Amino acid sequence: MKMSELFGRTLREDPGEAELVSHRLLLQAGMVNRVASGVYSYLPLAWRSIRKIEEIIRQEIDKAGGQEIKLGILQPRDLWKLSGRDDVYGPDMLRLKDRRDRDLVLPPTNEELITETVKNTIQSYRDLPILLYQIQTKFRDEPRPRGGLIRVREFDMMDAYSFDLDDDGLDKNYDIMVSAYKNIFRRCGIETIVVEADSGAIGGKDSKEFILITESGEDTIVLCNNCEYAANDEKAIFQKSIAPLNEVKEKSIKEVSTPDVKTIKEICEFLNISSDQTLKTIVYVADNKPACAVIRGDFDINDVKLKNLLKARELRLATNAEVNEFGFTVGSASPIGIDNITVVVDESVRYGTNFVAGANKVDHHLMNINYPRDFRSHLESDIALAESGFQCSLCTGTLETRRGIEIGHVFKLGTTYSESMQAKYPDQRGKSSNFVMGCYGIGVGRILAGALEQRSDERGIIFPVSIAPYQVTILSLNTDKVEIQDLSEKLYTDLHRAGIEVLYDDRDETAGVKLNDSDLMGIPLRIVVSSRNLSNGEIEIKLRSEKESSLIKIEKACDTVTSLISNLKTTE
Repeated sequence: MKMSELFGRTLREDPGEAELVSHRLLLQAGMVNRVASGVYSYLPLAWRSIRKIEEIIRQEIDKAGGQEIKLGILQPRDLWKLSGRDDVYGPDMLRLKDRRDRDLVLPPTNEELITETVKNTIQSYRDLPILLYQIQTKFRDEPRPRGGLIRVREFDMMDAYSFDLDDDGLDKNYDIMVSAYKNIFRRCGIETIVVEADSGAIGGKDSKEFILITESGEDTIVLCNNCEYAANDEKAIFQKSIAPLNEVKEKSIKEVSTPDVKTIKEICEFLNISSDQTLKTIVYVADNKPACAVIRGDFDINDVKLKNLLKARELRLATNAEVNEFGFTVGSASPIGIDNITVVVDESVRYGTNFVAGANKVDHHLMNINYPRDFRSHLESDIALAESGFQCSLCTGTLETRRGIEIGHVFKLGTTYSESMQAKYPDQRGKSSNFVMGCYGIGVGRILAGALEQRSDERGIIFPVSIAPYQVTILSLNTDKVEIQDLSEKLYTDLHRAGIEVLYDDRDETAGVKLNDSDLMGIPLRIVVSSRNLSNGEIEIKLRSEKESSLIKIEKACDTVTSLISNLKTTE
């Protein structure tokens, strides 16, 4: 491709709308065009990269035993009502009606339709196991699209689904897909870590995320500095014990005056105690019903864990007016004497004695509160948020938090969808059994954006050769000279015939513009043809990932470039 014919243009200035490095570079390099908030068109450079990413995905999923299909995008809303997720997705799912007033949706994911499709096709246990996948456009009406291709409303995703006879089969397919994912990301030139994750609206019992670590990421990842433990902060656990149980004798409750004392920090300073000697009570509204969560004062509540434990579709903090209405006191809330609403207790409350808690009375607190002596719970579990500095629950290491971007997600769905949608098959005994399902998703656009987040510098993109739109760029300087034009054209033709993907900058632009655009676009190998070097029968070559360039003889150019590209393919 000649630059003079390439559709798209580079930008000299930083686009004001760009929040992340990848977003800025995609716009500056002329790779995408913004259509609307959270919606982008891929221009030729980006589309070539996307197609390469898709091909890597296809090769690895095919190798894992997958068969590619193409499901319909426009789907009956009744399928989503049948699974129960029509309400779960709420306003995130785009809904519409056709001319006959039938309810339809544009799917954010495809568990419902694939389950219905397999249900209508599989006739016997002999047809299982099976792994089906597609690469398709999805739609989610994100309330806050951000970061270019990182969080969008329209996006391309590979979604795969396994159907097995039993849990053992699911475990096998799940492990195969985890390995396939690792190969995909390695071949795309990006580094990811695998973390335990919350299943969210997809559901199921277990899930793992593949996270690309970058400070611009929107996910918080919790890692141990001593072992391999890694989890999303929505799922992460940690060691809460501070002393053996029952080490201290329980004392009688005592009420104390605490004027203008409302926070954990203030009560600790007022009574000269540490935060692990206090109880924190937070009041929520879960699906329009009141609930309160109680946790030791040195920890914070993880809203995702709490929401899952309550099996709530919506969870929010209660307003001050609601706190008082439910029988609590703002600034002195306590589970003491609360009988008419759901009380959730974090397991940390069992690690400690004689806590200080609110008295549900203005400017008063209670000392020597003990659980379960003084209050009961409806639910007790881990609802604590893991933070940097906490002790790992698996070893003596310390937890650290990092930022990252979710690139892929795998789920063990089990029979979640096959039960709700009555998707069964005749087993060996002729009995109807539910499919045991797995679900696997990869964000195609996120791989491209993630590569730019990890592989860039102050000058622009540094593409891995596997997903670069072109492998080599030729910069023809001094284009007013016939010999420069002729040599550049010959190199372009020879490399193309050798199977090298070449972007030839034949524009009538200054050397500075061409060099800057070359660095911005991040093509792995650059060739510069100029009068200065031509007099010695040489051309300049430079890898985008390296600082220094070198000179080679013109007659060796094709062999040298072919060898360099081959080496990049094997080493990246």
